[in-house]
Amino acid sequence: MRIGFIGIGNMGSELARHLLAAGHTLTTYARGKRSRERASSLGLNLVLTPVEVAAASEVVFTMVTAGSDVESVALGPEGLMHAASPGLIHVDLSTISPAISRRVAEQLRARDIAMLDAPVSGGVAAAKTASLTLFVGGEVAIFERVRPLLELMGKAIFHMGPSGTGQVTKLANQICQLANLQGTAEALLFARAQGADAGKVREAVMSGYGASRMLDVRGKKMVERDFAAGIVAALHHKDIGVALDIAHEAGLALPVTAQVKQQLNALMGSGFGEQDTSSLLLVLEQMAGRK
Repeated sequence: MRIGFIGIGNMGSELARHLLAAGHTLTTYARGKRSRERASSLGLNLVLTPVEVAAASEVVFTMVTAGSDVESVALGPEGLMHAASPGLIHVDLSTISPAISRRVAEQLRARDIAMLDAPVSGGVAAAKTASLTLFVGGEVAIFERVRPLLELMGKAIFHMGPSGTGQVTKLANQICQLANLQGTAEALLFARAQGADAGKVREAVMSGYGASRMLDVRGKKMVERDFAAGIVAALHHKDIGVALDIAHEAGLALPVTAQVKQQLNALMGSGFGEQDTSSLLLVLEQMAGRK
């Protein structure tokens, strides 16, 4: 297929690589120098505007940072919505507000362009091995048309319902994930402070009801004091902020999530934003005056 891919970052470049390996032709638009260099190294067709990507493609994937970026790429003066050919499918892999996803989908639909919101979970490691989890919102028929492409990126692919439900699911995932990650940091700090071997504590807890994916993967990074980014903390900070904004508007109390957001605020303020989110342990150590 003729595919567009906008967002050739750490994860996007890996997903573009899988699509290329499957024999598809890729066209991209990239604002930053680093993204343009990645596009060139992959052999992608690099154009000057998103609408040129749309004109060259049957399906356009986007993987950008914020809702405003998705709106700019899709609805801006040179956005996807201005593509001349009807029937285009836009698949947004970003994590953004469900309200923005629904609004963008509605405006694209008016131009006969279908949209799926399909945020992913698993980080760069899963992107490299095409083992991401994808949460997809949008029309079932459109989902089935692009499923073969999604299967080149992920192992677990869930259709969640109408537009926006993919984003809702991803934000719910982030709420669960970050609560577990904060709990992992607190448990390992507690164990170490009380003279126990944190590595042995992690191994023992993994055999019981205290086990979690965060204790397994990020807990290992904490024990080994490896804070190199597998998942950049700044992105988790952004995601949890989106979730809490929505909860506030809906009148929902999410006390644990709100406390985790405060810890992530402290993490960002301490300069750990480009490190792994397992750096939440470093925040606790600073609070306790420990290293």
